[in-house]
Amino acid sequence: MTKMKEAMKAKDSVALASLRSIKSEILKAKTASSNKEDMSEADELKLVQKLVKQRKDSADLYLEQDRKDLADAELEEAKIIEQFLPAQLSEEEVGKEVKAIIAETGADSMKDMGKVMGLATQKLAGRADGKTISKIVKENLS
Repeated sequence: MTKMKEAMKAKDSVALASLRSIKSEILKAKTASSNKEDMSEADELKLVQKLVKQRKDSADLYLEQDRKDLADAELEEAKIIEQFLPAQLSEEEVGKEVKAIIAETGADSMKDMGKVMGLATQKLAGRADGKTISKIVKENLS
């Protein structure tokens, strides 16, 4: 709410729209769930990650269709929303974590990918996106 007020005072329409979308999605999720009280922090992180992913996917589609103006707007919103996520890990850091998980589970082939992905997405929640984790798991198991 503080960031929304700041965006309103600064007349930053992109930031305001981004922040309103976060607030809207959180309210929808609270209304839809059986526990109307509070969402867990993990649920909120997942929701914010989903919003960032939606913006980036939209930007990719716009770029494919040669609509750089629309893509730039989506990427700008994604950048604002990402402020509410924990610092993202680099691919090297994700690789180290994945190798540790593979060693921990004893995985040695692509058959074990589901087991490794489950643990990795749980352990790296909010700090790395699923696409990056999946890519690194595949590299290490093949």
